[in-house]
Amino acid sequence: MSEDKQDGARSAALFYHEFPKPGKLEIRATKPLANGRDLARAYSPGVAEACLEIKADPTNAARYTSRGNLVAVVSNGTAVLGLGNIGALASKPVMEGKAVLFKTFANIDCFDIELNEPDPVKLAEIVCALEPTFGAVNLEDIKAPDCFIVEQICRERMNIPVFHDDQHGTAIVVGAAATNALRVTGKRFEDIKIVSTGGGAAGIACLNMLLKLGVKRENIWLCDIHGLVHEGREIDMNPQKAAYAQKTDLRTLGEVIDGADLFLGLSGPGVLKPEMVARMAARPIVFALANPMPEILPEEVRSVAPDAIIATGRSDFPNQVNNVLCFPFIFRGALDVGATEINDAMQIACIEGIAALARATTSAEAAAAYAGEQLTFGPDYLIPKPFDRRLIGVVASAVAKAAMESGVATRPLDDIDAYRERLNQSVFKSALIMRPVFEAARNAGRRIVFAEGEDERVLRAAQAISEETTDKPILIGRPEVIESRIERAGLTLQPGVDFDLVNPENDPRYRDYWQTYHAIMARRGVTPDLARAIMRTNTTAIGAVMVQRGEADSLICGTFGQYLWHLKYVNQLLGTDGLHPVGALSLIIADTGPLFIADTQIHPEPSPEQIAETVRGCARHIRRFGIEPKVALCSGSQFGNLDSASGRRMRGALEILDGMGLDFTYEGEMPVDVALDGELRARLLPESRMEGAANALVFATTDAAGAARNILKMRAGGLEVGPILMGMGNRAHIVTPSITPRGLLNIAALAGTPVSTYS
Repeated sequence: MSEDKQDGARSAALFYHEFPKPGKLEIRATKPLANGRDLARAYSPGVAEACLEIKADPTNAARYTSRGNLVAVVSNGTAVLGLGNIGALASKPVMEGKAVLFKTFANIDCFDIELNEPDPVKLAEIVCALEPTFGAVNLEDIKAPDCFIVEQICRERMNIPVFHDDQHGTAIVVGAAATNALRVTGKRFEDIKIVSTGGGAAGIACLNMLLKLGVKRENIWLCDIHGLVHEGREIDMNPQKAAYAQKTDLRTLGEVIDGADLFLGLSGPGVLKPEMVARMAARPIVFALANPMPEILPEEVRSVAPDAIIATGRSDFPNQVNNVLCFPFIFRGALDVGATEINDAMQIACIEGIAALARATTSAEAAAAYAGEQLTFGPDYLIPKPFDRRLIGVVASAVAKAAMESGVATRPLDDIDAYRERLNQSVFKSALIMRPVFEAARNAGRRIVFAEGEDERVLRAAQAISEETTDKPILIGRPEVIESRIERAGLTLQPGVDFDLVNPENDPRYRDYWQTYHAIMARRGVTPDLARAIMRTNTTAIGAVMVQRGEADSLICGTFGQYLWHLKYVNQLLGTDGLHPVGALSLIIADTGPLFIADTQIHPEPSPEQIAETVRGCARHIRRFGIEPKVALCSGSQFGNLDSASGRRMRGALEILDGMGLDFTYEGEMPVDVALDGELRARLLPESRMEGAANALVFATTDAAGAARNILKMRAGGLEVGPILMGMGNRAHIVTPSITPRGLLNIAALAGTPVSTYS
């Protein structure tokens, strides 16, 4: 890296830590404290009740305090990665960062605790004294061999999990990477020779883990800065190193590397030379994990062993061995079952979960986070990426299950599958609210045609549909393009098995399709030649014709292009006396709960009749999510106080709705703040027919609805489900170009259940 780039990176990092407020953590209350009643419950006298419950039964601490989700990140700063012994205070940014990772990846709360105590026994005593505060302890950046002493004392004396991540976190991720590397090369743990450099905590822990996975002790050769660890050596030895001493006359890395299947480096840059790699076994596995510079660069390995399997500790090379794949999720599982320790069974379960996830189809979210990288299981993809959101469900549930089966869980779970589902819901914001929709769609067997079948997002959605429902998607696109993109994305889709294909360039139904389109459009200016051209080039029209002919049940289009352009063809081919576009409904899932917004696309300035129809459509679709609709008709006018155009239209719609005898709650016209604040609305209109906050906002213009939708998405972190095209009997849905693969999956689930038309 050039000097200018280094200076820029340094400035950016310091700015990140200083602004908008110093540090990376803050403490927030989880309960309201707005009045005297809250104060009496939070503190004296109400707090005494919680104290007495815990005194009577200490396990109640997990019910009435944050202890069950609180981890201590503890260090004395004697072995900070890449920086060495920088002291407790200087290590604080690292420990804060570790706490942020816990929160981000597993929603675990942390306090970072930096201790000025170099003596390992005294350090362990301090940590043990903290047991009443925390549900678990993560030891971090403590030098070897002191870290072994601290961990041993804490594990023996404490009845909560104590985990030294530098040791066991690294060992777990190395174990997962090694498991898959051996699978790729066709080798077995019990047969391989391992040469390792680095006798520190991480190196020793990795070797210990590899023994548990089946490697034979006599096949491990450990080297450090002084050469091979051998019997009779006295310099820089400790019991942990001595356990791997070999009885041999060999003394150097260069002398023991011959025939090695796996090189495991946790030492320093340049330790392994290309000529050494050349003497390793066929298809060698090289884990050069030193940071920031590995023991050997990947291109040096490839120069002498092109078929080598390589992992490093860096994010700019494939197969980054990163502890964040492990520690948030192993703690999540341990905390959720009240484990008293993190034992071997839990660690091996973690390894198996991580390794299996890498072999599964890559998630759409990980693909989006690592755009341009090949995320298909193989030599360059041995372990998942940290931003694969499936990690928490797969790994934490495996750890929890192992804790229960090994007898260390004090709060065992009744249903491990339900627990895994809850974990997935915690990272996929739409999962909980979409559950009734997916349950209805799971056995519906609907035929859904995707107009833009070549789009990678559509392909990933099709993969998920084939795995999660009984639907068989139909993709419109060129076979060779779809095939290459399936391969590039690492998907397992097979045409004719997982999806049906319509090739617009060469399909035996082409004549039937253009003639169907021409028959419908002949009196609207479409000639036979134009019909032929449209059926070769316009995939939205092709999909709509398929639905019209009964060859598909629903069309999904709009991953590119303008919404109203797609709507034109949907309306031309699928609109009838009973079916016509009523409005576009978007569900926004925010931290405060779900909120439905309409109409975002169809009628720029709807009439009172169109607004009333939109309100009815909203109510019908909201109930599909298992939610009782409370629809607010939104305007700048507040219950008749303005004679504005939007106010007049909303009042007209309200009058129409009042004459229909509807069975859901609606109210208007009112501003958005009045719609969302039940107390404010009660003051302004005590006789309002609606109580509490509205869960659906219907606007007087698409501009207003679209603005509300986009503000909630872009500034409030809202996740959109939709837009749902109301009024077409679920025969078509038009998405927007910002749609994600999961968004397409959600729309497909909605399309996968029939909806009666509006009368």
